[in-house]
Amino acid sequence: MQLEGLRIGFAITGSHCTYQEIWPEIEKLGSLGADLYPIASPSVAFTDTRFGKGAEIIKKFEQLTGKTVIIDIVDAEPIGPKKLLDVLVIAPCTGNTAAKLANAVTDTAVTMAAKAHLRNGKPLVLAISTNDGLGMNAKNIGVLLNTQNVFFVPFGQDNPEHKPNSLVSDMSLIVPAIVAAVSYQQLQPILIERTIRQVK
Repeated sequence: MQLEGLRIGFAITGSHCTYQEIWPEIEKLGSLGADLYPIASPSVAFTDTRFGKGAEIIKKFEQLTGKTVIIDIVDAEPIGPKKLLDVLVIAPCTGNTAAKLANAVTDTAVTMAAKAHLRNGKPLVLAISTNDGLGMNAKNIGVLLNTQNVFFVPFGQDNPEHKPNSLVSDMSLIVPAIVAAVSYQQLQPILIERTIRQVK
């Protein structure tokens, strides 16, 4: 399937160490002609970390997509009634966001965007990045794996020795995961052997 003109919501959440793996995938989607709608959680927009200042991350996101980043719940709500998106991607999707999605909590622009989008029966693609994917968040990932119209970017343990509960998607598979999801198919295999990722 061609991505030319496909309306893709791209939401980022607070896995700050993962953004450098995300930017090239956003650039790739833009180069393939996708129409990108950027969305960010408050932990992205208003938190300064050793991985960058929130304002700088939002500025980078806007430069890559050519649009103002949606960071407020009120601004995200029209995604549903206006049927703005063909597909919504959350990458990285933290354990916190996964837990909220699995338990119907809507308290950020990202979770509101997901709720609004799913009401239209459209595909939601999650690229998880969580230190407790095989811990407390395993149950939430299990719920989402069994939720209609929710698809995953294939994931695996990124550093079993030092972070045995950690699961991270292979962000280089975001584009093929989107292509599959638009046809309501899950890119396979979901569980992959990941290259060891250094603790950051």
